[in-house]
Amino acid sequence: MSVRDRYGNDVTDEDSVLLACDAALADGDVVTDPDRLASYVRDRSLGSDAGQPFAVVFPRTTEQVSAVLQAAHKYRVPVVPRGAGSGLTGGSNAIDGSLILCVEKMREVLCVDEANGYVETQPGIFNTELRDHVAKYGLWYAPDPASKDFCSIGGNVNTNAGGLCCVKYGVTREAVLGLEVVMADGRIARLGRRTVKGVAGYDLTGMVVGSEGTLAVVTMARLRLRPLPPPATTAVAVFDDLYAAGKAVEAVMGALTPSMLEVLDQSTLKAVEAFKPMGLDTNAGALLLAQVDVPGDAGVADADRLLALCEVAGATETYRSEDPEQAEMLLGARRMAIHALEAMGDWLLDDIAVPRSELATVMAKISDLAGQYDVYIGTFGHAGDGNLHPTIVFPRGDADAEQRALAAFDAMLDLALEAGGTITGEHGVGLLKQKYLARELDPVASALHPRIKEAWDPMNILNPGKSTPLW
Repeated sequence: MSVRDRYGNDVTDEDSVLLACDAALADGDVVTDPDRLASYVRDRSLGSDAGQPFAVVFPRTTEQVSAVLQAAHKYRVPVVPRGAGSGLTGGSNAIDGSLILCVEKMREVLCVDEANGYVETQPGIFNTELRDHVAKYGLWYAPDPASKDFCSIGGNVNTNAGGLCCVKYGVTREAVLGLEVVMADGRIARLGRRTVKGVAGYDLTGMVVGSEGTLAVVTMARLRLRPLPPPATTAVAVFDDLYAAGKAVEAVMGALTPSMLEVLDQSTLKAVEAFKPMGLDTNAGALLLAQVDVPGDAGVADADRLLALCEVAGATETYRSEDPEQAEMLLGARRMAIHALEAMGDWLLDDIAVPRSELATVMAKISDLAGQYDVYIGTFGHAGDGNLHPTIVFPRGDADAEQRALAAFDAMLDLALEAGGTITGEHGVGLLKQKYLARELDPVASALHPRIKEAWDPMNILNPGKSTPLW
């Protein structure tokens, strides 16, 4: 639909939205330059489509977000919320004719409540920045995705991100006490609570967490903080094969609660060592990297017990790191896994999670897929949660290899579902895994999704077509 201005020129719905955005936002915070738009069209994923937006806007306040959504709702213009663009499933990819609402300029920490143990922050701040900020108060924000240096809190909330410490401290949902959100029609809602406990009404806060921007736009997150943990004891176990490493994980998690339990397979170790040589054993079939943050002698005893369990499961070498620099190097190897694999070519990163009792079998089957589809697969991830990130690497520009990689990616999702697991542990559904969502959900749960979406966003303008079952 279009109308005419007083000079007889056509005024489209997009023009009307842009006029409203120009009136509400600061100079320079409405961008239509195609060259700049290109930077906001995709997230970091491959294998998912992206359309062409007509503009990107950069609100700085909740009220500005409200004004943008009021205009978009009035003219039924689709809006794609976006944070740092570090997502891996196409959840923030543009669609044709959309307005990108980017919260990267909403970066203020609004308050740190030391007495009640929470922080209130705008969504655009990076995870590491928030952690550094609250550390000045002797407090700690636990969720720590491997991308913590370049992923935003808003994105963490919208994907229910986890991280290396979530095996003990939980994923983002466990840290969210409350949210301020802007509804699709521009209304502002304050959800959740300031107390640790509270069950008044439906858990609307929990519904927004992990919703990938399809229900509302998060403009403030109230996040639970903890005291800074004591220095951790780091333990390492080396295995000849992935299956033995998987069985060790099962044994460890049945006896202890480490603050971290990560796995890297041989392909990942080789990629990391080639990317940044640090003396990793690239002949190992797998490496388990664990930490225990219990203080004093008790922590050392727990680490030794963990390593003893690994030895029973078949570890060929185990040791505790007494050197903080060595421990940091090992953690760095885990965090740079995706960067090392990315440097090898084009890549598809998966995010399956399986019951821990199935971890050994699934990891072994993933290794077999590399030969079956003639692709390079590096598997790493949060072993203590059963959350794996097998990453498929293939030559850039090789269309045939890309098709094999996509087929291997789908085969991994099949493995996860067959093992009683999930297609996504923390990255979200986005566009990349949409066709598998209806396979994971039963028919009743699938039918509820569009009804919930309609209740929050009856015009279907917020990130339409994302994170919903396809039939």
